[in-house]
Amino acid sequence: MLYASRHGRGMAFRTLSVRQIQEIHSASCRILNEVGVVVHHDEAKDLLEKAGAYTDGSGRTYLPDSLVEWAIRTAPSRITVYNRLGSPAMWLEGSNVYFGTGSDTLYYIDPFSGERRTWAKDDVASAVRVVDALPEIDFVMSMGMLGDVDKRMNNRVQYALMVKNSVKPQVVIAEDKDTLADIIEMAAAAVGGGEKLKHRPIFALYCEPTSPLQLPYESVGKLLLAAEHRVPVNFACGALAGASTPVTVAGTVVQANAEALCGLVVHQLKNPGAPFLYGYGDSPLDMRTMQAVYAVPEALLLQGCLCDLARYYELPSWGYAGCSSSKAFDEQAVVEGTMFTLTGALQGCNLMHDVFYIESGRTGSLELLVLSNEVISRVRYFLRGVDTSPEYLTVEAIKRVGPGGNFLADDHTADHFRESWQPDISDFNGYEAWAASGAKTMGQRIRDKIKKILDSHRPLPLAPDVEKQIDGVILKAQERIGA
Repeated sequence: MLYASRHGRGMAFRTLSVRQIQEIHSASCRILNEVGVVVHHDEAKDLLEKAGAYTDGSGRTYLPDSLVEWAIRTAPSRITVYNRLGSPAMWLEGSNVYFGTGSDTLYYIDPFSGERRTWAKDDVASAVRVVDALPEIDFVMSMGMLGDVDKRMNNRVQYALMVKNSVKPQVVIAEDKDTLADIIEMAAAAVGGGEKLKHRPIFALYCEPTSPLQLPYESVGKLLLAAEHRVPVNFACGALAGASTPVTVAGTVVQANAEALCGLVVHQLKNPGAPFLYGYGDSPLDMRTMQAVYAVPEALLLQGCLCDLARYYELPSWGYAGCSSSKAFDEQAVVEGTMFTLTGALQGCNLMHDVFYIESGRTGSLELLVLSNEVISRVRYFLRGVDTSPEYLTVEAIKRVGPGGNFLADDHTADHFRESWQPDISDFNGYEAWAASGAKTMGQRIRDKIKKILDSHRPLPLAPDVEKQIDGVILKAQERIGA
């Protein structure tokens, strides 16, 4: 059903009724009460037990409803994320929507040669610069796994490339707690100190439970450190419906919700009031091919459920957009990426990542990223809704023009025609004008735009002393781990 958004005049889409939301919440609490979770982290287990949870002889920990309800009430209902310059860039609350790329794809498709290859540092730096130049892409993730660095240094080097090549906020992945500590140190250097970073965070952390119903040591260690430093964090399972979660949408939501709520409880016990992003994803297992698939209707329904639950809990939401199971930048990629982007915006998902993913997250496409930039522009214009103030109802102009006239010469047209949505890469010419300008397809225009950005866009650089501090963090980590 459609309902009025809390922001602007636009619309948002509701997937669940209030009764269904309450049924899912109750079922998730039953999972935490009756099935329990396995917590592979002593400090987290101690925090839970001291707060009233119970661990039996098999190692399962069971959470009372009261503890879950306390954590929901304690977590903040809004999160502000800043850019590297210290300006607020994303207000994660209500139905505000923001879009960004994904992390850690294994392969990169060169937009000019078409070659599919592993990522190098120069590729990631270039991709981040493209993100920095695209006005509708709000945050950056690491884009690709680096094939030319020691794998133990991958996430640290990725972060250095992100913060050097874009002023936009980031969402980060970290191998472990030590990696996250180094990323925090680099971010603090970029903004002017650790205390300033706590109050004006420039990145959020993405970490995961292990489905079904396990809290792994590495993920919980990062979750606790994020709470301590007030780094916005989510604890979001990547559901594989039919394998790691139940095959039905409702069953996956119940289990994923239980895992997210358990992470929230641990997080809030460590530091009450620390910022937490609520969400999870679903890449159902295609039983014909045994492949995880993106952007299918079940995944869109699950995201609608999580957005409704996030609003019920009054927590900012985390989800997906602009991604596809296609192996190339083709018609399937356009259909799936566009549908996920529009649907996620209508669902009011606050922070949507994975714009530019193809091959179900194994490969990154800058062509899909540039196309999605325009799709997001179209979607945001659509979400503005319709202005019905007297100036826009236009009764006076209609009276002036009268029957049989036209509005081309009327002052009202001159005053407002520039407000119409304008394309970035779409072509609105007639055939003759299009042919005369080269008869370029959308794909050719996209590649031209990528080339123009890479040739001319230079992100605002870090101060030399800050860049030296960041390089120093990388060097110390290499020495510490023997990379």
